[in-house]
Amino acid sequence: MKSITKKRTAAIAIDLAISTAVTLGVEYFLRKKIKSEVIHTVVTPTVVMWGLEYAQLRKSGQTIGYKAMGLALENEDGLKPTDAQIAKRIMYRDTISTFDYIKDRHHFEEQDGAVLPHDRFAHTVVKEV
Repeated sequence: MKSITKKRTAAIAIDLAISTAVTLGVEYFLRKKIKSEVIHTVVTPTVVMWGLEYAQLRKSGQTIGYKAMGLALENEDGLKPTDAQIAKRIMYRDTISTFDYIKDRHHFEEQDGAVLPHDRFAHTVVKEV
Protein backbone atom coordinates (compact mmCIF):
# COMPACT_ATOMS: atom_id res chain seq x y z
CA MET A 1 0.00 0.00 0.00
CA LYS A 2 1.34 3.41 -0.98
CA SER A 3 2.03 6.19 1.52
CA ILE A 4 -0.88 8.39 0.43
CA THR A 5 -3.24 5.40 0.51
CA LYS A 6 -2.23 4.63 4.10
CA LYS A 7 -2.80 8.25 5.06
CA ARG A 8 -6.16 8.28 3.28
CA THR A 9 -7.20 5.14 5.17
CA ALA A 10 -6.25 6.68 8.50
CA ALA A 11 -8.02 9.94 7.56
CA ILE A 12 -11.27 8.17 6.73
CA ALA A 13 -11.06 6.28 10.03
CA ILE A 14 -10.74 9.59 11.90
CA ASP A 15 -13.61 11.11 9.94
CA LEU A 16 -15.75 8.02 10.55
CA ALA A 17 -15.14 8.22 14.30
CA ILE A 18 -16.18 11.88 14.34
CA SER A 19 -19.21 11.16 12.18
CA THR A 20 -20.25 8.32 14.49
CA ALA A 21 -20.10 10.59 17.53
CA VAL A 22 -22.19 13.25 15.78
CA THR A 23 -24.66 10.59 14.57
CA LEU A 24 -25.15 9.33 18.13
CA GLY A 25 -25.97 12.86 19.24
CA VAL A 26 -28.38 13.43 16.36
CA GLU A 27 -30.08 10.07 16.95
CA TYR A 28 -30.63 10.91 20.60
CA PHE A 29 -32.94 13.75 19.54
CA LEU A 30 -34.45 11.97 16.51
CA ARG A 31 -35.47 8.81 18.42
CA LYS A 32 -38.15 10.78 20.25
CA LYS A 33 -39.73 11.94 16.98
CA ILE A 34 -38.94 9.16 14.47
CA LYS A 35 -39.65 5.53 15.33
CA SER A 36 -38.41 3.90 12.09
CA GLU A 37 -35.23 1.88 12.64
CA VAL A 38 -34.37 2.18 8.93
CA ILE A 39 -33.95 5.92 9.38
CA HIS A 40 -31.65 5.42 12.37
CA THR A 41 -29.65 2.58 10.82
CA VAL A 42 -29.26 3.73 7.22
CA VAL A 43 -30.35 7.28 6.57
CA THR A 44 -29.05 9.23 9.58
CA PRO A 45 -25.44 7.92 9.50
CA THR A 46 -25.22 8.45 5.74
CA VAL A 47 -26.63 11.96 5.84
CA VAL A 48 -24.39 12.95 8.76
CA MET A 49 -21.22 11.52 7.15
CA TRP A 50 -21.91 13.05 3.75
CA GLY A 51 -22.96 16.38 5.28
CA LEU A 52 -19.89 16.70 7.48
CA GLU A 53 -17.54 15.69 4.68
CA TYR A 54 -19.18 18.01 2.15
CA ALA A 55 -19.13 21.01 4.51
CA GLN A 56 -15.49 20.50 5.49
CA LEU A 57 -14.25 19.91 1.93
CA ARG A 58 -16.20 22.90 0.64
CA LYS A 59 -14.82 25.17 3.32
CA SER A 60 -11.13 24.24 3.27
CA GLY A 61 -10.52 21.28 0.95
CA GLN A 62 -9.74 19.14 4.00
CA THR A 63 -11.71 17.10 6.48
CA ILE A 64 -10.48 16.80 10.05
CA GLY A 65 -8.97 13.43 9.16
CA TYR A 66 -7.25 14.83 6.06
CA LYS A 67 -5.86 17.72 8.09
CA ALA A 68 -4.52 15.35 10.77
CA MET A 69 -2.84 13.20 8.12
CA GLY A 70 -1.46 16.13 6.10
CA LEU A 71 -3.66 15.66 3.03
CA ALA A 72 -5.79 18.02 0.94
CA LEU A 73 -8.34 17.54 -1.84
CA GLU A 74 -7.89 19.61 -5.00
CA ASN A 75 -9.31 19.52 -8.48
CA GLU A 76 -7.01 18.47 -11.31
CA ASP A 77 -5.99 22.12 -11.89
CA GLY A 78 -4.73 22.51 -8.31
CA LEU A 79 -7.68 24.68 -7.21
CA LYS A 80 -10.32 24.04 -4.56
CA PRO A 81 -12.85 21.46 -5.74
CA THR A 82 -16.25 22.71 -6.83
CA ASP A 83 -19.47 21.85 -5.02
CA ALA A 84 -20.43 19.46 -7.84
CA GLN A 85 -17.05 17.71 -7.72
CA ILE A 86 -17.34 17.15 -3.98
CA ALA A 87 -20.87 15.77 -4.25
CA LYS A 88 -20.01 13.51 -7.21
CA ARG A 89 -16.94 12.21 -5.40
CA ILE A 90 -18.79 11.36 -2.18
CA MET A 91 -21.72 9.67 -3.91
CA TYR A 92 -19.55 7.70 -6.34
CA ARG A 93 -17.24 6.53 -3.56
CA ASP A 94 -20.09 5.21 -1.43
CA THR A 95 -21.93 3.49 -4.30
CA ILE A 96 -20.29 2.53 -7.60
CA SER A 97 -16.66 2.64 -6.45
CA THR A 98 -17.14 -0.61 -4.53
CA PHE A 99 -18.07 -2.41 -7.75
CA ASP A 100 -15.01 -0.89 -9.48
CA TYR A 101 -12.83 -2.38 -6.78
CA ILE A 102 -14.40 -5.83 -7.03
CA LYS A 103 -14.15 -5.77 -10.82
CA ASP A 104 -10.54 -4.62 -11.13
CA ARG A 105 -8.59 -4.71 -7.84
CA HIS A 106 -5.17 -4.59 -9.49
CA HIS A 107 -5.71 -1.19 -11.12
CA PHE A 108 -7.59 0.39 -8.24
CA GLU A 109 -4.76 2.64 -7.19
CA GLU A 110 -3.22 5.15 -9.59
CA GLN A 111 -0.58 7.83 -9.14
CA ASP A 112 0.66 6.39 -5.83
CA GLY A 113 -2.77 6.57 -4.19
CA ALA A 114 -3.47 10.19 -5.08
CA VAL A 115 -6.25 9.21 -7.52
CA LEU A 116 -8.77 6.50 -6.69
CA PRO A 117 -11.78 5.72 -8.93
CA HIS A 118 -14.02 8.26 -7.18
CA ASP A 119 -11.31 10.90 -7.64
CA ARG A 120 -10.97 10.04 -11.32
CA PHE A 121 -14.77 10.26 -11.73
CA ALA A 122 -14.96 13.68 -10.02
CA HIS A 123 -11.66 14.96 -11.53
CA THR A 124 -10.03 15.49 -8.13
CA VAL A 125 -6.64 14.63 -6.63
CA VAL A 126 -5.57 14.08 -3.03
CA LYS A 127 -2.19 15.65 -2.32
CA GLU A 128 0.12 15.77 0.67
CA VAL A 129 0.52 19.23 2.18
